[in-house]
Amino acid sequence: MKKSGEILEGILRKRGISSEEDISEFLSDRPQKTYDPFLLLNMEAGVDLLLSEINSGHRICIYGDYDADGVTSICILSHVISMITDNFTYYIPSRFDEGYGLNKEAISKIKADGTELIITVDCGSVSYEEVEYAKELGLKVIVTDHHSIDDVRADCLLINPKQPECRYPFKELAGCGVAFKMVQAICRRKGLPKSVITDVLDLAAVGTVGDIVSLTDENRTIVKYGLNKINTGNRRALKRLAEAISLSVVTSEAIAFGIAPHINAAGRMSTAHEAAELFLTSDSNVIEDKVRKLVNFNKERKKKQEEAYNRCMDMISGNEDFIVLYMPDIHEGIAGIVAGKIKEYANRPTVIVTPSGDGFLKGTGRSIDKIDIFSLLKKHGDLFCRFGGHRSACGFLMAEENLGKLKRSLNDEIRYLKRNDSRLLDKTISWEMTISPEDVTLQLSKMLDKMQPFGQNNPKPVFRICGVIPSQVRFMGDNKIHAGFTAVSENGKRVDCIIFQKAQEKKKLLTDNVPVDIIGTISEKTWMGNTRVQFVVEEIM
Repeated sequence: MKKSGEILEGILRKRGISSEEDISEFLSDRPQKTYDPFLLLNMEAGVDLLLSEINSGHRICIYGDYDADGVTSICILSHVISMITDNFTYYIPSRFDEGYGLNKEAISKIKADGTELIITVDCGSVSYEEVEYAKELGLKVIVTDHHSIDDVRADCLLINPKQPECRYPFKELAGCGVAFKMVQAICRRKGLPKSVITDVLDLAAVGTVGDIVSLTDENRTIVKYGLNKINTGNRRALKRLAEAISLSVVTSEAIAFGIAPHINAAGRMSTAHEAAELFLTSDSNVIEDKVRKLVNFNKERKKKQEEAYNRCMDMISGNEDFIVLYMPDIHEGIAGIVAGKIKEYANRPTVIVTPSGDGFLKGTGRSIDKIDIFSLLKKHGDLFCRFGGHRSACGFLMAEENLGKLKRSLNDEIRYLKRNDSRLLDKTISWEMTISPEDVTLQLSKMLDKMQPFGQNNPKPVFRICGVIPSQVRFMGDNKIHAGFTAVSENGKRVDCIIFQKAQEKKKLLTDNVPVDIIGTISEKTWMGNTRVQFVVEEIM
């Protein structure tokens, strides 16, 4: 039997956290890893311009994106600007009519509204033409963003840690993280109280987790303090949303699988303004209305997502290395989620394309860990009218006639990569440590919880337990796709287990009364006031 502390230390060491100082920082309830906001390239000039425009009485427009990162970014920046002026507004483009990022029609509307300065959040880095158009109209533009940058970038004050010239120590901030750094910078410049910064930590945590950026370094600091703010703070909007979806304690997983999908559902099914207004209002009646709408949007999203996924599954040929599916009838708002589900199932990068009208197609893609989808599509930039994204996800607009060429080109790219890595597309089962049933204790579970928040680049630790026989197997749920069982080792040690979704697929291994290896995570379950530890099985072999 291993000691719980030794197991925790071993996991941290495997993740490159080995010095006493690094371990202390990583496990601390009050992490200190954060950086001067003025280290971000153009932050000083950006804050100076913003404050100058405000002092001149000019109208400001915050231009964002329609996902959880974009919505929280707008609300974060709105909070600090509202401390200085009320002469500002925000704009979120329609996913369906405008698509991601800046567009000229929106810029014209913003100009007509009397705006003098546009400040983008979570978008705009590669919007060269749109920024030039804004400048032609006499608008000033500040871009704050975190997405990958290609050779053509917006010619304005660009604040993005991924700029090659930017010396900011941490490159993986979310869009809301960059907005949060601007709040810090504005507060320092204006001498605003620290509470203005801490007031938006909860929103920064939601956007950071929701955008699936790395939960390491400064993001870990933001999310740790943000989660504490959510669970102890008084933001009624977040409290009511959490209550509506039965969250008693909000963790990073609760954000990833509960809160963020409900925020995203507004932009997917209707308009992201519904989500933004939830966090911008103090009216309790409006909050109740918006929460109800977000819950209904998410129910609708789930229904349409399942229907679309089943249709896509019927279309997969099985011989494509890069899956490109033309789906004229799919709801555009859930194309990205379905692409992600197909990617998980097939272990192939996947793009779903939907008609955009006037002979154009919109595409949204998701990729596996080994393949940088942004870099692959960037090689074929001549096929796109608009294109953006990062390593694991992308979006684009293209002419219909280019679809066939895109399919061929992307499959050719993967075939070329497979020459150097024949197992590029093989599904891999990985774990961090092999343990025994007797190691799975409440004490270990509590120690592993210190590694929270879990998420991108800091997943929940995965363990392997070898040579156990499943006993007392109980199949559960619709179609008996889940199962609970007890895993018994050769020396008679036992651990309670549960497997979700795969029980029928693994039925033979569960019922043959022969030793198997199980791979999974450790969690706790509470029933009738009693808390017990269990092993959540992800794979049996």
